[in-house]
Amino acid sequence: MKKLISLFLLALTVGLLAACGGETDENEIKVGATSVPHAEILEEVKPILAEEGITLTIETYTDYALPNEDLSRGELDANYFQHIPFFELSKTDHGYDLVNIGGIHVEPLGVFSKDIPSIDVIAEGTEVIISRSVPDHGRILALFEANGFITLADDVDKSAATIDDIVDNPLNLTFSPSVNPEFLIEAYENESNTLIAINGNYAIDAGLSPVDDALFYEGADSLYVNIIAARAEDEDNENLQKLVEVLQSEEITNFINEKYKGEVVPVGGAE
Repeated sequence: MKKLISLFLLALTVGLLAACGGETDENEIKVGATSVPHAEILEEVKPILAEEGITLTIETYTDYALPNEDLSRGELDANYFQHIPFFELSKTDHGYDLVNIGGIHVEPLGVFSKDIPSIDVIAEGTEVIISRSVPDHGRILALFEANGFITLADDVDKSAATIDDIVDNPLNLTFSPSVNPEFLIEAYENESNTLIAINGNYAIDAGLSPVDDALFYEGADSLYVNIIAARAEDEDNENLQKLVEVLQSEEITNFINEKYKGEVVPVGGAE
């Protein structure tokens, strides 16, 4: 009889543990992010979500191609690494059924050079190395136009502009989409007398400040807001909505402003 009671108690304990484990799983969200600044910001969010009973697990990526793929396959609950044009093109190209559930911040894109000290001495014919990532091309070209280096066709959507849309280029700058985004820093280190357009997250991760080190950079009014993406079926998921709410909160806004000092700009939910 004692043996039967012991077996019963053991089975009951296992059952209770399983039940608790199931409850924890329901309140755990796994979010894919690039390391800087996204994962750093999520680390700050982690204890706040824990107070709400939500466990945040952060999966760090270096390859832009993978987070949307893994999210679509169900290996992630959400991701936080991309701006809106990249997100929209990724959905179009791959047929992902994903949704934007909230805008969080802008990472000002900057133009850097190890050898060219100021915009006043940019020579005619200078090569501009830009990312192979097509969604970044319009962003980069619009930045060059805003700083007076080129003119784009009047009828072009500047967020989707290509090199072929340049109608005036007084310095005959050569735009070379020759490098994957993650290798832009390597190009900056190794290429001489060139301009390198570097995404804010990669610049910060390498110790470069768009504010202090770039020859010129985007303002806070950039259209390239970084977002939280989720599967369409999870658009109203309460845990993911809470994640967005915390990321857009005054506490996290203050953290971003204090830590990154203009190199990452919170947008207060603007999309």
